[in-house]
Amino acid sequence: MTQLRITEIFCSLQGESCSVGYATVFVRLTGCPLRCYYCDTTYAYSGGDLLDIDAIVEQVQGNGVPCVTVTGGEPLAQEGAIELLNKLCDAGLTVSLETSGALDIEPVDTRVSRVVDIKTPGSGEASKNLWKNLALLTSNDQVKFVICDRTDFDWSKRILEKYQLTESCEVLFSPSMDEMDATQLADWIVEERLPVRFQLQLHKILWGNKPGV
Repeated sequence: MTQLRITEIFCSLQGESCSVGYATVFVRLTGCPLRCYYCDTTYAYSGGDLLDIDAIVEQVQGNGVPCVTVTGGEPLAQEGAIELLNKLCDAGLTVSLETSGALDIEPVDTRVSRVVDIKTPGSGEASKNLWKNLALLTSNDQVKFVICDRTDFDWSKRILEKYQLTESCEVLFSPSMDEMDATQLADWIVEERLPVRFQLQLHKILWGNKPGV
């Protein structure tokens, strides 16, 4: 039986992406090969408990909501994550994956909405972006840019244009909580008339920056 190392499983409101505001079960896998400067889930770098995939699916279903997000850490860093995503889809759930975009998303079931976090220069991990992932994106997927400053904003605009991302999927711009004034980012988006969705992390506004929300 395949096992995965899990940091936490909990039900909350989806705080980001196109599903923001919906009750969602989050499965947070342990471990991440990246070390972004603004990471808000450093507690998921290590530790966790080993759980059988069938037990994870059963626990998710026990929450009684149809939406589930597999996140991390970096969930695709664990080989069994692909099997977990498949089984969650087979169980009739609406499944999304939050991934850094540093690892290959091609093996991910097309029923899964892949939310790919393109790492900006401000993250300190822009060199890890796996650019071939962008050619795989469909209308079922989303791309997120966490903006730390004007340099990140201008860099992200160039990536949008180079890969024509808004033609293949929805694009999200989010301010880094401690580095970027949210109103300033909103003003830049309006001034540039960018066809992107501005987003704030709803769960942090409601409950603060802590595990299990």
